[in-house]
Amino acid sequence: MDRGAGGDQRGPVAGGDQRNLVAGGDQRNLVAGGDQRNLVVYAGGDWVAPATDQRIAVENPTTEEVVAEVPAGAAADIDRAVMAARQAFPAWAGLSRAQRADHLAALHEGLAARRDEMARTITTEMGAPASLAESVQVGLPLRVLRSYVDLLRTDEEPERVGNSLIVQEPVGVVGAITPWNYPLHQAIAKIAAALAAGCTVVHKPSEVAPLSAYLLAQIAHDAGLPAGVYNMVTGYGPVAGEALVSHPEVDMVSFTGSTQAGRRVGALAAETVKRVALELGGKSANVVLDDADLTAAVKVGVANCLLNSGQTCTAWTRLLVPADRQSDALELAVAAATKYRPGDPTDPATRLGPLVSAAQRDRVHTYIARGVAEGARLVVDGRNGQPERGYFVGPTIFADVDPDATIAQEEIFGPVLSIIAYADEDAAVHIANGTVYGLAGAVWSADTDRAVAFARRLRTGQVDINGGSFNHLAPIGGYKQSGHGRELGTHGLAEFRETKSLQLPQDR
Repeated sequence: MDRGAGGDQRGPVAGGDQRNLVAGGDQRNLVAGGDQRNLVVYAGGDWVAPATDQRIAVENPTTEEVVAEVPAGAAADIDRAVMAARQAFPAWAGLSRAQRADHLAALHEGLAARRDEMARTITTEMGAPASLAESVQVGLPLRVLRSYVDLLRTDEEPERVGNSLIVQEPVGVVGAITPWNYPLHQAIAKIAAALAAGCTVVHKPSEVAPLSAYLLAQIAHDAGLPAGVYNMVTGYGPVAGEALVSHPEVDMVSFTGSTQAGRRVGALAAETVKRVALELGGKSANVVLDDADLTAAVKVGVANCLLNSGQTCTAWTRLLVPADRQSDALELAVAAATKYRPGDPTDPATRLGPLVSAAQRDRVHTYIARGVAEGARLVVDGRNGQPERGYFVGPTIFADVDPDATIAQEEIFGPVLSIIAYADEDAAVHIANGTVYGLAGAVWSADTDRAVAFARRLRTGQVDINGGSFNHLAPIGGYKQSGHGRELGTHGLAEFRETKSLQLPQDR
């Protein structure tokens, strides 16, 4: 397939044999040695030199070693990528659903073939335990990507309303800005939906964990995705990110990250009146009603809170229990947490890896100290007994937490659980809804109908009922300051489409 003229197509380093960097071979050469100074930018189907010599060091949070350097992309790099996406848009949008499905299927096949390689890369760049990296960090994006292939291979009939024909069209060029905590999943959730809708994409991954994006770009390249349909530029948010959001040729921005950064994205995007989808922070409540199976609720809740070392925006970081069951809940939580001992994430037995950086570790330490200072009872202190190297914080459990305390109100993004007692069901609703966030949550009850009725009272975008499993076809997104817009499934596809009505003559 035609890749576009010019440029060395072998891989993302200028010159030399790139087979062992991102185009096959042993992925350890990307992240464990070798000369990484020449990692470049992927734009218009080419690996091209960045506009600046400034580099960003990528650190392994387990070893504290610098494993690669990537470009600190400038506005000129973003402009080149955006214009390549703009040029590619008409042809990509003009493809049939079946043709786009074939391209996404090839991308899926390429990612599946390098699944282990991708998992190792994610473990290296952000510390996810090997088992989690394989099953969730890579396994989930594969399922999401496959779902859009399947969706495109189903027929879609235009809607008729009276004498009007309602059609759906791609929004245009999409800027996708993705975080470090689930670097591939958050990328695929945006990119697969945007491409399926007929949009072209410029992707700016987090500068903290960008190596998986390099591998994704190479997989897209090798899969024959037409030049300019997917482009990738690394860089800092205030420079590359803001250039992408502000670019007049970008029609939509899809952003996942902190609420503070989301406010900035929204403000910049408003200057050119472009569409914005924001998936931001969370402070999710796991509510155990008085008739629930407390053992199951606490065990699953602790696992959810500690998943990915607590670096999950949907984590159930607040455990709400009836006041007369708090002691039992605490005992169960402590017992469950002991099974999550921090360790080497490359060891298949490890369930809790490091936090992504020294800054993130220090942030979590600050919140733990704040919790103690505000009067919460620190029952398990994850600051103690951690490996000498690596940015580790162990499971941390607070009891007797005031619902208005800082640790119960602000997103910590670490393995910290706050246990909060409530007096009755109305109080539980008030506490659960009593933050600026509304992304996810959970409810447990012996009566499913009661749990569903309670969940309907929660101002949050997703609620698990009695441990209901994650559904990658169902929409996820936030209320309040957790953002707006939805990802995954048909609702995720709709985010990247415009609605047009065609008024036909009455005799049609």
